[in-house]
Amino acid sequence: MARSNRREAGRRRLAMRLPQMRKLIMETRDPWQLELFEAYQMAVEPRDAVRRHRFNSNLVREYDETCSEIERHVIRAMREPSYAQRTS
Repeated sequence: MARSNRREAGRRRLAMRLPQMRKLIMETRDPWQLELFEAYQMAVEPRDAVRRHRFNSNLVREYDETCSEIERHVIRAMREPSYAQRTS
């Protein structure tokens, strides 16, 4: 999947996952937030594949934690525009 496609797929997934932030997520053009969307997509795809094939529950848990951490970063970045500058 191309980078821009991963970003948009991640954006859509996050918009569904975080309905209270949906409007902000769909409107943002901030490069740092777009990178978070891409990172989210890159974490969700293997997590879902591992879940479907019931491989390793520890690995699923690890991917879930990664996805949750990215979700927390997105929420904070949406609420605090200066957050991206502090973490860059």
